[in-house]
Amino acid sequence: MIVIPAIDLRGGRCVRLVQGEKARTTVYGDDPVERARAFVAAGARRIHVVDLDGAFGDGSNLDVLRAIAQAVEVPVQTGGGVRTSADVRARLAAGAHDVILGTVLVEQPEEAARIAREFAGHISAGIDARGDEVAVRGWERGAGVRVETMLERLEAWGIERVIATQIERDGTGRGYDLDFYRRICERGVPRVQASGGAGSVDDLRALQALELPNLEGAIVGRAIYEGTLDLAQAVAELK
Repeated sequence: MIVIPAIDLRGGRCVRLVQGEKARTTVYGDDPVERARAFVAAGARRIHVVDLDGAFGDGSNLDVLRAIAQAVEVPVQTGGGVRTSADVRARLAAGAHDVILGTVLVEQPEEAARIAREFAGHISAGIDARGDEVAVRGWERGAGVRVETMLERLEAWGIERVIATQIERDGTGRGYDLDFYRRICERGVPRVQASGGAGSVDDLRALQALELPNLEGAIVGRAIYEGTLDLAQAVAELK
């Protein structure tokens, strides 16, 4: 299981939200590119970039994504506001290796299935849940779709990587919802990344202790920025 540091972008700056709420935003720096370089220097083998402006429908950070991808030599995965084939194509052209679909999975399933076929091997699914309900539109509302239903759709569409977030844990440092990830992994998803809740390396140890072979990584954000988790130590320990 690898540690995947997160860079959430809002107005070109590094930020973190608590439980996805705009009003609970903390700015952690004005240079996302240098932050990405520092993550790789600490041993990160993949970078997770979220365009929050795209997710909320009020802007884009495509140029910042391009600069990050050009600055590092590890795969960059990105999501936030991806709705069409053109959106996916633009992110891949900017240097992203994987593009994460979210809202479109629920609101336009036929389009999502077509995108998955067109860009096979480069599409991941973002499942963001409150309890057992999938949330959409930057986590601003529930979709009325259960997590298990969404996983069935993804299997049919051939999407093999899921980035799963339990929203109530995100940005809180309370640890990951272990039962949530166990259930998802036991559904047979080939690759699962856990996102939301890490407060220390102990939380990563708890995830790894589940011994789920398809749990490929843990995405960490606020804990790194606030210094409660040392990325280099975590990378070395989980290797």
